[in-house]
Amino acid sequence: MSNSGVIMDAPALAAAVSQIAHAIAERNPGGAEVVLVGIPRGGVPLAQRLAVALAETWGHPVPAGSVDIGLYRDDLSHRAAPNIHPTVIPCDITDRTVVLVDDVLYRGRSARAAMDALHDFGRPKRVQLAALIDRGGRELPIQPDFVGRTITSTPDETVLVRLREDDGVDEVRVERR
Repeated sequence: MSNSGVIMDAPALAAAVSQIAHAIAERNPGGAEVVLVGIPRGGVPLAQRLAVALAETWGHPVPAGSVDIGLYRDDLSHRAAPNIHPTVIPCDITDRTVVLVDDVLYRGRSARAAMDALHDFGRPKRVQLAALIDRGGRELPIQPDFVGRTITSTPDETVLVRLREDDGVDEVRVERR
């Protein structure tokens, strides 16, 4: 096993969010065109946290929302029913920079589904990808623009991101399945 137990506690998670926010601000000076869109489940509260941090940096509110990927997944035929979450796109994304936010980037399939779903709401000028954890193992040619932490994991491990908004605690754990 490459990792075990808690690999990121609350202070480390807060530092990673701050690091990602700083990198987004650096890549997108002024941030006037930036819209943050979280991928449920963990990407939504992370997008909201990033919006707060970026608003402090840029001095203006940063729109943050969510995009459901349930019907855009490429494994629908393998599931009894897709998990459906609300989609909240806070503004017109046409000609804007959309930063997709996910908690864990692994195979790349959720990010691909999110990009497909975004196009139902407009044509962004560019799409950037932020992930709290990049665990490698890509099956698609998708790479994050902003990463909190990169880890090496095996297929028999699960990366669990627990956030205070949903779970009452901030931590990232790696567990053997």
